[in-house]
Amino acid sequence: MDLFIQVIQGTTNDAEGLRRQFDRWQDDVRPGATGYLGTTAGVTGDGQVFVLARFESEDAARANSGRSEQDSWWNETAKYFEGTPTFKDYTDVDVSRGGGSNDAGFVQVMQGRVRDAARVREMEAEFMPKMEAMRPDVIGSIRGWDGNEYTEAIYFTSEAEARKGEANMADAGKNEPGFDEYMGLIESVEYIDIKEPWLR
Repeated sequence: MDLFIQVIQGTTNDAEGLRRQFDRWQDDVRPGATGYLGTTAGVTGDGQVFVLARFESEDAARANSGRSEQDSWWNETAKYFEGTPTFKDYTDVDVSRGGGSNDAGFVQVMQGRVRDAARVREMEAEFMPKMEAMRPDVIGSIRGWDGNEYTEAIYFTSEAEARKGEANMADAGKNEPGFDEYMGLIESVEYIDIKEPWLR
């Protein structure tokens, strides 16, 4: 699946104001955004902002960025960030169960580094049928790769179901062949929990 995602991160002290801006984008800017597929965004309790925008291609995303409507909207939106937000583009993207879902009640973002991305992807392809059966709480995921570094958004039915499924999988995984190898490939990971996701 050809896909391009852009991740924007920063901090804010006005989550409601920022959300109004995202709602305004949907009304005023989205109609002319050719190739736009959707957005996952939210603000954590301590003011961390996470935005993941999905486009059919990098060209579509660039075309949208060059529109005057987009530029005007962003100039106003940037005022709701404390400091300058960061932007990260991904052209190497994996999706499962269709990718992002507007039905999610909880989104967990994972950002980290692995020792060997190709091996991780190979092992996950082998595990996926069993993982889908073990984790009905997961209703989709999308991950962007930059070499061995990645950003992944995982969509869950609810936070309570996610925590329950996480515990169950950790116990079951210890008995799975290759589990130790897989865990050994993970060098670092940080989590961002979006308890009230903005999904479009």
